[in-house]
Amino acid sequence: MVYSVAMDSCLRYTSSGYVVIFPGDNPDAIVDALLRTGYAEEFCVALDFDPLFIARLMAAGFLVMSMKIPGYVSKDSVAEPYFLLLPKLHLIRSVLFFSDLHIKKSLKPLLQRYELRIDTDFQGIMERCVHMHGDDWLTLPLQESLLQIRAYNNLRVRPVSFGVYRNGELKAGEFGVLAGRVYTSYSGYYDENSAGTVQMVLTAQYLQEQGFAFLDLGMPLDYKDTLGACTIEPQRFVRLFRAAQDPRI
Repeated sequence: MVYSVAMDSCLRYTSSGYVVIFPGDNPDAIVDALLRTGYAEEFCVALDFDPLFIARLMAAGFLVMSMKIPGYVSKDSVAEPYFLLLPKLHLIRSVLFFSDLHIKKSLKPLLQRYELRIDTDFQGIMERCVHMHGDDWLTLPLQESLLQIRAYNNLRVRPVSFGVYRNGELKAGEFGVLAGRVYTSYSGYYDENSAGTVQMVLTAQYLQEQGFAFLDLGMPLDYKDTLGACTIEPQRFVRLFRAAQDPRI
């Protein structure tokens, strides 16, 4: 991979124009430089899946994704997939401020039918998301890194899961990342109608009760807007995200 250095010496680019982030970089400084230079791509690229590096990216406000490049030939001439890390700073971010949460009248009776459980089956819910949606961005190396991050107890971020149960059976779930008083949703699934929406509503209510600042929903989609989410530009997102971090850490 060929790199070039930008006039902003904090940034280095691939030959195709994507910013490359290295483990020795300061992710917060990278974010500042992306905003300052008006970087027009949503993704940056990185080659290292070290869990501590990924945790630092998440703590800076990146939503960390990945991708598999098939057919890579190793030094032993064995064709193996090659994986890229894709730290994403959305050009438009979907955010739910809890005061704006909208619950349809038809959904309200269903809320009492389900029990929300917090972080009781992270690996199972993540694997179910992969089964339902594929591993195009949630590649095996990223899955493994998320599990390793959870093994640390002194980081600024923690991957967590939320699930809703009916009669003791898991009916919908999602996983994401806690960073300070912000929860960023990564992926979710449901096994019965309306259970996914119930899970999102109960999760939002729980986060509000726990004093979180907002729910970061990542890419804007219609169903998120229906819940009351709004879209904000990256400059505002970064200000809000940083204000919701614990200054003692």
